[in-house]
Amino acid sequence: MKARTKFIIGAGIIIATLTWLGWLGATQSKTYYHTLTELSAMQGPELQQRMRVSGYVEPGSIQRLSNQVNFVLTEQGKTLPVSYVGTDPLPDTFYEKDAQALVQGRLQPDGRFVAEQVEAKCASKYVAAPGQAQAGSPAGGGTQSPAAVAH
Repeated sequence: MKARTKFIIGAGIIIATLTWLGWLGATQSKTYYHTLTELSAMQGPELQQRMRVSGYVEPGSIQRLSNQVNFVLTEQGKTLPVSYVGTDPLPDTFYEKDAQALVQGRLQPDGRFVAEQVEAKCASKYVAAPGQAQAGSPAGGGTQSPAAVAH
């Protein structure tokens, strides 16, 4: 066999292997976003996929165990028990009243969601403090700096 033929076969094997690894990595890293309402309507293989789900953390539902944190997400009357098994600490805003969370992981056959990642969504909006006008507005004259407070 000629050297050129061996090179072409070798290059073809390398390209095919890299293509296969790229496709495999892309399909395994897909994460679909679903609401709690959508989860209740899903069935079959859809439930086995990696997904992201958001909702409000039910007050009083957070339980710390030795290697996981359990809590319940709620949205429009639907609930989802979640077990966080990640290594990163939970965000500080996760423990506030009316905290929203975005969890990423997989739904288990028993209906529990096992989260590998938890993000707290900031439900607050930053607005000017009551009684103070924003800089640049006609009432503020542009000389005061706006005071921002979280609500």
